[in-house]
Amino acid sequence: MARTTVLITGCSSGIGLGLAARLVLAELIEPYELRAAKLREFLEDVKPSLRYDIVPLVDPYGPSITDPDLQCLVVSEETRRGGEAVNKKRLENGLPELTLYEILLMKDPDHSPSEEEKISSSSLRQRLLGTLPRAPREDPALPLRPYVIGLTGGTGSGKTSIAKLLGQLGAFLIDADKLGHAVYVPGGPAYEQVVAAFGAEIVNEDGTINRKVLGAKVFGNQEQLKSLTDIVWPEIARMVKEQIREAEAQGRAVCVLDAAVLLEAGWQDMVHEVWTAIIPEEEVGEAPGPLAVPGLGLQFPSST
Repeated sequence: MARTTVLITGCSSGIGLGLAARLVLAELIEPYELRAAKLREFLEDVKPSLRYDIVPLVDPYGPSITDPDLQCLVVSEETRRGGEAVNKKRLENGLPELTLYEILLMKDPDHSPSEEEKISSSSLRQRLLGTLPRAPREDPALPLRPYVIGLTGGTGSGKTSIAKLLGQLGAFLIDADKLGHAVYVPGGPAYEQVVAAFGAEIVNEDGTINRKVLGAKVFGNQEQLKSLTDIVWPEIARMVKEQIREAEAQGRAVCVLDAAVLLEAGWQDMVHEVWTAIIPEEEVGEAPGPLAVPGLGLQFPSST
């Protein structure tokens, strides 16, 4: 009987398992289903008669250390040590070593000084920075002018610095955090509702809302937190729309909504496109003291 050759191809199935988390701009890695579909298209284009199996990888080894039918492992100069580690594991598991077939990696003639010399998905992800993954959405409910950019990102991502740079270029800036503070002032749009919902104990002697006390009430309590966001976020959204109208009155061409909770609050419906500032988790410093909560104008108790 003729031997059938089957190509087994691994495709990492997630970035949260450590497999791809250390890669450059891991946040921009496409979903597994999309990458597997592209890999399938490539294999069928190269050789339509090829028999293959695409295996989701959740660890560095995949089936290479457990499949007794495997005979060969394709490696490159930079992954040969990984291939040797696979063979070590196979011997420990009572399986024969695989033949390591080393291939040369193609050079990228267009790589920049900050990119790898080889053709690399990391370089491709770097080239996505500053580009639009999809065309700006057209919504008749949005004004043609000003053009509204929703700017979001986590703490320490550089979002505020980006907003300032855009402001220096002439953009009208809307700071959602500042509006979040404004909704709580006596006479503010959310003041009466918040006091009614959370009690007089959150009110200082001068009539202002004690945002630390209020923060302690909702900290760790999802039901209470939702009650607060249901009051505050719609009011902030109304203030944002007023600011956009002010930008229009001033004749501004571009308006930037700086909002860390842009997506959580559903405010993306107020903007033409969303910009996201990202930073590797290990580069984010830990701020001492109470934790400021974007989009609510509150402080939660520190975790230390």
